[in-house]
Amino acid sequence: MRATLDLPTGSDHAIPAFNIRRGDPLKAPVIFASPHSGTHYPSAMVNNLAVPLLDLRRTEDAFVDELYAPSVAQGAVLIHAAYARTYVDLNRDARELDASMFEDGLPRTAGMPSARVKAGLGCLPRVGASGRSIYSRPISCAEGALRLDMVHDTYHQALQDEIDALKPHWSDIFVIDCHSMPSRQPGRSNLPDIVLGDRFGSSCSARLTSLVERCFRREGLSVARNAPYAGGYTTRRYGRPRRGVHALQIEINRSLYMNEDQIEKTRGFDRLQEQLTALISEILTLAELENG
Repeated sequence: MRATLDLPTGSDHAIPAFNIRRGDPLKAPVIFASPHSGTHYPSAMVNNLAVPLLDLRRTEDAFVDELYAPSVAQGAVLIHAAYARTYVDLNRDARELDASMFEDGLPRTAGMPSARVKAGLGCLPRVGASGRSIYSRPISCAEGALRLDMVHDTYHQALQDEIDALKPHWSDIFVIDCHSMPSRQPGRSNLPDIVLGDRFGSSCSARLTSLVERCFRREGLSVARNAPYAGGYTTRRYGRPRRGVHALQIEINRSLYMNEDQIEKTRGFDRLQEQLTALISEILTLAELENG
């Protein structure tokens, strides 16, 4: 099955792995990262789909980069993925690979199969939103290596570089990992509006998590901590509070701002962006105070 999509001309990797913007001036050492809002599907992938493209688009954290766009004008850093999460999931370890996806061997050493990999949700996902297999045929080892090298490694090197650039000037750096979550999930009912993931208090200071929770609750939104999302690869890799790097994952219920079936914004988008703009301001203020 061949899906249709407007793709850039030239190489499949003619566009960068990420987009980054920095506040000028930078008010505080806060980085907002959106690893799942990318929308680029290279033609080699599109030509190998066994499901409609919409099935993949429903896995995107659609419009999350736009929701947090005001962070740049407020004096923070915003980095967001360009490639779709089903092409490469940037919130997974590059060793979370499913050997059954490749026709000629793994592109790099893989760890023990995790529950996510077994479910088809590794760094190179095997299934889409419907749970059906994405590909009509296995992909090559070379294709897998290209995705990991050009997209996954490049994005995380850029994020690490931003952190390293801030370290000489600031004692405490905040990384806010920005996500959205489906409003309907099998076996789960009454999902909250917001889920905060700080890996049960290990990836950031309690002050940051508590501040974000208070801000959302003040807006009348329901908030849960670490369930069903405690934080992924990003919070695990970068969250080192004792070394001055605090990483917090924010999951937003998609029903607040979009039509999940059609991948379209609703009237709730503007209201949510206003709420996030206020939150961003509070986070920046806390970061300034923490850096004294």
